[in-house]
Amino acid sequence: MAAVEAGPEPDRATRVRRLFDAIARRYDRINDLQSAGLHRLWKRRVVKLAGVGPGDRVLDVCCGTGDVAMRLARAGAEVTAVDFSEAMLAVARQRARRWRGVAGRVRFLQADAMRLPFADDAFDAVTIAYGLRNLADWRAGLRELIRVTRPGGRVVILDFGKPGCGWWRRLYFGYLRWIVPLWGSWVAGDRSAYAYILESLEAYPAQPGVARALHELGCEPVEVINLLGGAMSLHRGIKRR
Repeated sequence: MAAVEAGPEPDRATRVRRLFDAIARRYDRINDLQSAGLHRLWKRRVVKLAGVGPGDRVLDVCCGTGDVAMRLARAGAEVTAVDFSEAMLAVARQRARRWRGVAGRVRFLQADAMRLPFADDAFDAVTIAYGLRNLADWRAGLRELIRVTRPGGRVVILDFGKPGCGWWRRLYFGYLRWIVPLWGSWVAGDRSAYAYILESLEAYPAQPGVARALHELGCEPVEVINLLGGAMSLHRGIKRR
């Protein structure tokens, strides 16, 4: 759930990698704190929406420490999980050795979400949790996710949302502005990285914009699920046949 500083794409990519390399071993702890553990429930929803089973080929993009990837593997899928932070991947590989039912079903690779090293139509489902909003060009990244999904396959996205209710939106944005940076300073030692979450969300189209882009880029139908009154959101698009 961490975020990054804004900037031109090459500089941004360097800062993203440095940030996640620095907080990799504390990443799960701060996610538990700032979401009161709810992020784990939301990631289970990602797996359910992906609708995978034995023999399915699944790609988890911006996999972080492997939460979603390992849940997909436990469901029986053959999972490829990518992230461009090698430190995050090291934590994911270490955690995978402790998870029952995932041995031999998940492989972790270093790769750029904007330039996925896979053929068109390669996967039955593609997931991304808390990664799309932080890409240098979220729409171009979404196009990549859809490109590698087979026709009829599922694209599932979990990310921060924008509540439609005015008072809840103000309260939620206040939490992101004042409380989340304190968690970042206390646990990760990096207040500014977590302070950026609100700024990145303000520039992100969230529920309506991502749903519209899924339609425009070749998905039908598209489903949007609001979590915590829209504070978080799930999208699922089915790639047109």
